[in-house]
Amino acid sequence: MSDLEKKHSLIEEVFETVLFNCRFLVLLAVLGSLLAAVMVFLKGAIELIQAANAFIPSISLQVTHADDKQVLLSIMPAIDYFLFATVLLIFSMGLYELFISEIDPASRRDKTRPNWLNVRSLDDLKSHMGKVIMMILIVNFFQQAFNITYGAPSDLLYLGGGILLVACSLFLT
Repeated sequence: MSDLEKKHSLIEEVFETVLFNCRFLVLLAVLGSLLAAVMVFLKGAIELIQAANAFIPSISLQVTHADDKQVLLSIMPAIDYFLFATVLLIFSMGLYELFISEIDPASRRDKTRPNWLNVRSLDDLKSHMGKVIMMILIVNFFQQAFNITYGAPSDLLYLGGGILLVACSLFLT
């Protein structure tokens, strides 16, 4: 092997090592989205506490439809926050496993993590995140359906069409 080939292979080896170690830059995204997930989970918990505080004074022995609607509408934002925090958590775990390493493979047992959370490619990660985002949109649709005032028979027809579209989108995903 000539000196030129040795020099070339040494430069190549150093460059490839530096390039491979640049994957640790992904830790910025992992830690950032993990921190955001914690904050959004806490915000969801605060929403639930506020919903409970609003619900407790209104407890009476006579339950009305308005009470049911108010309870559901006060809980919906918390569900939105929890679902979005789940998206962030899936994103951070998926990026970590794709670019850094498997999460604790030595102690992992079959029941440690659900199969749907296995991320083998960016397409898997996008698919998992897309399903949770779909659920966020469904919860928002549910919340909007409660807030609409139905004044004409066509409004109910539009609601039924919306429900049909939601069902179709769930079926397709």
